[in-house]
Amino acid sequence: MHWKAKATLQNAVSRLPPESSYATYYWLQRHFGGLRHINPVARLRAGIETWRQIEKLGGDPFDKTFFEVGTGRVPMTPLSYWLMGARRVITIDLNPYLKEELTRECLRYIADHAEEMQALFGALLNRKRFEAMLDFERQGYFDLQQLLDLCHITYIAPGDAARTGLGPDEIDFHTSFNVFEHIPRDVLLAILDEGNRIIRSDGLFVHRVDYSDHFSHSDTRISPINFLQYSDAQWERYAGNRYMYMNRLRHDDFLALFESGRHAILAVDPTIDAPSLELLRGGKLVVDGRFGDKAREVLATTEAWIVCAKAEQALA
Repeated sequence: MHWKAKATLQNAVSRLPPESSYATYYWLQRHFGGLRHINPVARLRAGIETWRQIEKLGGDPFDKTFFEVGTGRVPMTPLSYWLMGARRVITIDLNPYLKEELTRECLRYIADHAEEMQALFGALLNRKRFEAMLDFERQGYFDLQQLLDLCHITYIAPGDAARTGLGPDEIDFHTSFNVFEHIPRDVLLAILDEGNRIIRSDGLFVHRVDYSDHFSHSDTRISPINFLQYSDAQWERYAGNRYMYMNRLRHDDFLALFESGRHAILAVDPTIDAPSLELLRGGKLVVDGRFGDKAREVLATTEAWIVCAKAEQALA
């Protein structure tokens, strides 16, 4: 589907009353979009890579409490944390997107590809927990809450990551995967401030941000930086809805954001998209004035891992 046609459809669905809007958009995704065939591997791998980012900095994620911003349709990243030995996972989402039927299908996929899953996790896999999960899948019925209880996952939706209701020093790791690009800057600052309150003094913030134009994920005719051509007002008309809002903050903006949130940046792993860089160098894509003062390499950065600690702790 052409990205502008998809934008028109999303805007129309978003104008429906919330309950009808969520149901309609899910139906469209299920029958015509990315949810036709659900595969949990990417979300499981997100958990594995988050775990490794922590270990790279000398942290020990085992028997710790994880907090995830943005659960999505299936709780696969929290499940991944549990399979590697997390004590507890709290996952929060502004929208109640979690679907039992999709989660059941993901679990069935894992059971049907058990050897592949064991190879994916390697030495990180807690075999006892993996077998317990397979036993759960083999039973004659599926209950989402029972799965969440088994995996020590607390799901909060609709919820506010800027006002979690958690106590001080309750979590060890504050995480997200391809979520922060969908949240306005002022809300992100509030989320980071709340994170500073609920995280333990030696905790880490581990976030992966997807800076790309998400319309390019389904419309390969456009580049990952296609949306940089448009002014804020123009882009609002295309993607100013609950299903495709993107803040369009660039990598340097996010680094400044974390620092504004009283964080010390410990590790950064950005990816510069070579074809996008060539578009910019060749003048084949002219960016809007909002982005005009940024280096081409920054504009062509399409994703990054950012790992931080509270600034006062990093200086201790």
